[in-house]
Amino acid sequence: MTDLTSFIAGLPKAELHVHHVGSASPRIVAELAARHEGTSPVPADPARLAEYFEFRDFAHFIEIYLSVVDLIRDDEDVRLLTYEIGRELGRQNVRYAELTVTPYSSVRRGIPAKAFCEAIEDARSGAARDFGVDLRWCFDIPGEAGLPAAEETLRVALDERPDGLVSFGLGGPEIGVPRPQFKPYFDQARAAGLHSVPHAGETTGPETIWDALRELGAERIGHGIAAAQDERLMAHLAENGIPLEVCPTSNLRTRAVTDLDQHPITTLVAAGVPVSVNSDDPPMFGTTLEQEYATAARLLGLDTAGVADLARAAVRHSFRPGDGKAALLAEIDAYQAAQG
Repeated sequence: MTDLTSFIAGLPKAELHVHHVGSASPRIVAELAARHEGTSPVPADPARLAEYFEFRDFAHFIEIYLSVVDLIRDDEDVRLLTYEIGRELGRQNVRYAELTVTPYSSVRRGIPAKAFCEAIEDARSGAARDFGVDLRWCFDIPGEAGLPAAEETLRVALDERPDGLVSFGLGGPEIGVPRPQFKPYFDQARAAGLHSVPHAGETTGPETIWDALRELGAERIGHGIAAAQDERLMAHLAENGIPLEVCPTSNLRTRAVTDLDQHPITTLVAAGVPVSVNSDDPPMFGTTLEQEYATAARLLGLDTAGVADLARAAVRHSFRPGDGKAALLAEIDAYQAAQG
């Protein structure tokens, strides 16, 4: 495993399912908590954050996640967070990442939409320059906030249209948040050229995924592990080349699965469903993209060639524009060849 670990560390990678605030390292969360000490329950001591990030269930995870979201209170906070995410991705040789960003959470806290978008774009430029990471944005609706959040997320996406924006998503809890109600917003986003990438089938059953496909025109599914319960759905995903963004450790930490060794990724891959491996909210879940690759390699019985194919799959499933996909695929090929 040591050789495989080293191979994974040096492998050029793409990350397709990673959340903006959920990617804040303990150092950055603690720094933000110290800025706002006395007005937040989030510990300003990095050593205490591991305990704070122990989740009882998915609902508790959302509660804690939102407490960290509340630390992002001005455009400088946004810029710092985004730039530092680029630093961490670059450290793991991630060359391209589609970061799930929730502008509604910041705009309703008083950060003007224009200032928010300028901050993430400034950080995007800095991450490319300093860390060699190409960041792109998925603007997602926080489902728990309902249709007002959908309307505001769409408005920011279409009115501001930052250069890095490639897709439109839907996150937050699935239980009690039916997908079909968001159809008009996804219709408008898709008509404007944005790709559809809603979360579905993480903590609910296959029908949520069907809804995302039929009602929201999903081109990729965030999580989607409940597809393993429905052979017809797996066949549909395989036949139509609709990928799932799978995040194994996240599913364990939020109790979406109870045993990592029984993770549905093995069933999905065996059925021919396209998958990429991702980290979701890595510091909150005590993981990294490198660790998720190692976990997937163990579950799927992959050697270095298989791991390189995982990296290629993420690139192919991405919305990287222009000739960026071909360039990154060539880099993966060159790396694999150099490793012998």
